[in-house]
Amino acid sequence: MRTVSVIALWGVLTFGLNASSTATVARDDPGQDPVDPGAIALAQQPALATADSLVTSPTAVISAALPTPDEGVVRAPENTRTLAQAAAAAQPPPPPPHSGFGTLVRTTASDFAMFPRRKSTWAILGIGAAAAGAAYSFDDEANRWLQDAGGLRKALRPGKYLGYTWVQGGAAVGTYLVGRFAMEPAEGGTPNKVAHLGFDLLRANLLTQAFTYGIKIAVRRDRPTGECCSFPSGHASVTFATAAVLERHFGYRLSWPMFAIAGYVATSRLTDNRHFASDVLFGSALGMASGWTVVGRHGRDNFTLMPMPIRGGVALSGTWSLKDMRRRANHAEFRPLPQ
Repeated sequence: MRTVSVIALWGVLTFGLNASSTATVARDDPGQDPVDPGAIALAQQPALATADSLVTSPTAVISAALPTPDEGVVRAPENTRTLAQAAAAAQPPPPPPHSGFGTLVRTTASDFAMFPRRKSTWAILGIGAAAAGAAYSFDDEANRWLQDAGGLRKALRPGKYLGYTWVQGGAAVGTYLVGRFAMEPAEGGTPNKVAHLGFDLLRANLLTQAFTYGIKIAVRRDRPTGECCSFPSGHASVTFATAAVLERHFGYRLSWPMFAIAGYVATSRLTDNRHFASDVLFGSALGMASGWTVVGRHGRDNFTLMPMPIRGGVALSGTWSLKDMRRRANHAEFRPLPQ
């Protein structure tokens, strides 16, 4: 029963870390949020936002919200766009102006400096630490049970290869080199999407591995087999860092296979008797925090959604920072809905 609880706890942690990343954890620093929580929330609402209010007002009150049963359907004004359209128009992370080796070194160094300054880092690590602490008392029992699950161990055996540093790092390096040297730059001379993805994957790998091995050396927890160093799991951390980067570039719907692979790799470390459940849980959180430090710095608008009572129904109020609004106003185009 305890073993089932540990596995369930790992599943809840994985879902919770991804949900907190894709919805909102906390505002980190100006223009550096990993996702656009407003776009996610707005895509699920039937309300409409006026274009003028989105550009000129720090608080946009969305006029056509939830009508009461005795009212008819609210018709969109001519100068509005649906919130679903606004969410769909959200762009992938803008490419860096350069992706050369010098830029990679400088940007990675700034990632290390930014990691402890982001509120989301401590929120994600806190969740991982709490989950690892809860699983700690079940570690030995879970590993003993998993050693008897021969069929499961055999099915998860490839996970140890998928999570090796040379596999994850090699994929990042290969993506970067192909995009940078075998493909044409994007319009304006900026790195193309493949080079940009490889650039971010490399940074996430470097950041994650540095923190993982630093903690391993500091903690020096013995593995289930007796040798050093078990905490945290490097396989779990690097695969979840990769998943975090892919989610930012492709969205959750296209990146969920990588989250499934990361979970597969993390679980394989238990059946292979190389890690305890607490190692895997905290390693997963460390990888997510490291990945979001890299991709979260691309920046998207800060948005807060709140209900407001109005006559005959309920409105939704969205608040943007003035700085982000001005930046968005220079690039966004609002068109009237077709009648």
